Amino acid sequence: MSTLDKDIDAVAKLTKEFGPAFEGINPEYAARMRAQNRFKTGLEIAQYTADIMRQDMADYDANSAAYTQSLGCWHGFIGQQKLIAIKKHFGTTKKRYLYLSGWMIAALRSEFGPLPDQSMHEKTSVPALIEELYTFLRQADAREMGGLFRQLDAARAAGNAAEEKAIQDKIDNFETHVVPIIADIDAGFGNEEATYLLAKRMIEAGACAIQIENQVSDEKQCGHQDGKVTVPHSDFLAKIRAVRYAFLELGIDNGIIVARTDSLGAGLTKQIAVTNAPGDLGDKYNSFLDGDYINSADDIANGDVVVKANGKLLKPKRLASGLFQFKKDSGVDRVVLDCITSLQNGADLLWIETEKPHVGQIADMVNRIREAVPNAKLVYNNSPSFNWTLNFRQQVFDAMAEAGTDVSAYDRADLMSVKYDETELAIEADNRIRTFQADASREAGIFHHLITLPTYHTAALSTDNLAKEYFGDAGMLGYVEGVQRKEIRQSIACVKHQNMAGSDMGDDHKEYFSGDAALKASGKDNTMNQF
Repeated sequence: MSTLDKDIDAVAKLTKEFGPAFEGINPEYAARMRAQNRFKTGLEIAQYTADIMRQDMADYDANSAAYTQSLGCWHGFIGQQKLIAIKKHFGTTKKRYLYLSGWMIAALRSEFGPLPDQSMHEKTSVPALIEELYTFLRQADAREMGGLFRQLDAARAAGNAAEEKAIQDKIDNFETHVVPIIADIDAGFGNEEATYLLAKRMIEAGACAIQIENQVSDEKQCGHQDGKVTVPHSDFLAKIRAVRYAFLELGIDNGIIVARTDSLGAGLTKQIAVTNAPGDLGDKYNSFLDGDYINSADDIANGDVVVKANGKLLKPKRLASGLFQFKKDSGVDRVVLDCITSLQNGADLLWIETEKPHVGQIADMVNRIREAVPNAKLVYNNSPSFNWTLNFRQQVFDAMAEAGTDVSAYDRADLMSVKYDETELAIEADNRIRTFQADASREAGIFHHLITLPTYHTAALSTDNLAKEYFGDAGMLGYVEGVQRKEIRQSIACVKHQNMAGSDMGDDHKEYFSGDAALKASGKDNTMNQF
């Protein structure tokens, strides 16, 4: 017996039990409404999606071709449309997630207006967006299942038993649009207690995976900008534990923590780590400090700081800001230490912020990490901050030159030029871009690929094209040809925008509640029937 049939029976028993008070209740209608609202709380969603993500991680460990993907979101509608599109084109949502980008919240969702990615936006906007995303995904479930129920009623009315059974099978095997969200908590928005409190709100909203970075909260910068400042490992591990305690308190025992290191591009630290013995974690952190070894107090000026590192007295270089510098070219070693330390102290996945998409660079770091933690896995930012075309054309140029191929026809500094688009070099570069995710998952331990800001850029591009046509000579044809005609021919659900906003579901409910007296919007005069 299907879940729907069980619910019909259960409500039928209630109607008998309560007698006249339930006389106007149709058990099948009540069961349908339950089916259209499978998840009642954010914690149910967090547990459901944590189980999915854990299974996906195990699948990846068994086969690196089973990597997962997501796209960044800044509005519930955007996330909903992604999942509707995924189901439409691929028939399943498996291995596809959503990413909640702190950058996009700052740029698009703050009450202060557009802000840089520096944790200046309201922290409450993070769990609010998680809740919004899942509200829209649950509405996508209700809309699609409502359509199936209407088809079921039509098949019954026509006496078409075969069609009725086929539709019933679709209802019984319905796949939800609700998928895992990897949610960005930045650097925790304060101390470890602040991190714990915000993590709780995020989990209660439905987040099963929380990504946290090792930057200083009040000095936080976008991962692809300069001026990043990291914290000693003890500070970062306290926040990782705070997130884990939040998961455990709320009963999501298998929640996922993604530990991000910005050390590759961060040359500064705000504080010198506490160390109690040579070779401990604090001592290792301090060993990367740039400075001068001194022999006596005569080498110390007013205000200088001295620390014992590597068995010697080190006077770290300090900037006018009070920040301390790391040694040049120490980033890779710091990344490896960060990652090993995070995995050995509670993190489940890694995020290494890099300055370019290069499989070899990532693999070199991951191979070192895996010497200590063999099953280390990454979440990787396929960032729009990279110039993918230029990066990969330069990689191919360098590979060709190293192999002895004549590259005199190319200007390495100008490889972005359209004049190279049809060349052998450009075609090979595009092929490497196409296979980057599969290659990096196979060779560099990347379990999850995401693009942080895709719809920020697609919205800007499509709006620019529409404005140019609509306000130009094309006029209304700019919209019809560039948007609506494509929506119709590509079967984009939003062409029936009233349906997407819940009009048909509202009609269903009116019929449930009022019977023949229901005043419905979907009659013959509804212009949506033109589609």
